[in-house]
Amino acid sequence: MNDLSIHQLAYIKQKTKYRHSVNFFRCILFIAFLLIWQITASFGIIDSFIFSSPAKIAACFYEMLKDGTILPHIFITLTETFFSFLLVIFIGILTSVLLWTKEKLAEILEPYLVVLNSLPKSALAPLLIVWLGANMNTIIIAGISVAIFGTIISLYTGFKEVDEDKIKLIYTLGGSRQNVLLKVVLPSSIPVIISTMKVNIGLALVGVIIGEFLAARKGLGYLIIYSSQVFKMDWLLMSIVLLCIMAMLLYMLLGMAEKIIMKRF
Repeated sequence: MNDLSIHQLAYIKQKTKYRHSVNFFRCILFIAFLLIWQITASFGIIDSFIFSSPAKIAACFYEMLKDGTILPHIFITLTETFFSFLLVIFIGILTSVLLWTKEKLAEILEPYLVVLNSLPKSALAPLLIVWLGANMNTIIIAGISVAIFGTIISLYTGFKEVDEDKIKLIYTLGGSRQNVLLKVVLPSSIPVIISTMKVNIGLALVGVIIGEFLAARKGLGYLIIYSSQVFKMDWLLMSIVLLCIMAMLLYMLLGMAEKIIMKRF
């Protein structure tokens, strides 16, 4: 028993060391990228007007933070992404449950879902503006359109792949289809739902930015378009960096939520 615990501790120590090593090299790679970018811009190897530099981006962010112009853009993009993400999950789960309960309907709609999922969503944005106007609702719907069809396909596929023996057991014990859904299908599909959520948070952000490109007067997407038109490349690259940080933080939050949820199931 003692030998077993020693081996377990050694394994845990090895995994912890490996994880720390991965994080260390990630940081080194990121710092090296920033240093190379800054050095090449400072010595004129690359055009700092076109490519900017980490120092210029940091200074630009500090100035816009100090005068209060950047926070409204960040807040509006986060708000639109948040609502798009929640609506995608809500609509996706409800629609997938409906398709699971109505197999004939699922077979009828499946090719249409595949086609709509393959359609470039940037092509829909101008239509949404014509139909709904240039407002926040249009941007949120643009965010939904990027992720919703893939979400429905992924969740419905996950529902169908639930262990058939568990479903037969519920029916054998006199359970209804509702019992199968609530006691087997949804609990068994929690990993699929969480995995889909982790993908969707990035897709919702992409959709929101597409919408902001065309229909916004605030937000990081609007800031990117405006700065490209007036050749303020520091603003443009700062906005892109902020989007990368935002996507990373949102993904990390979902990762933390996943650990909490999986411990309970």
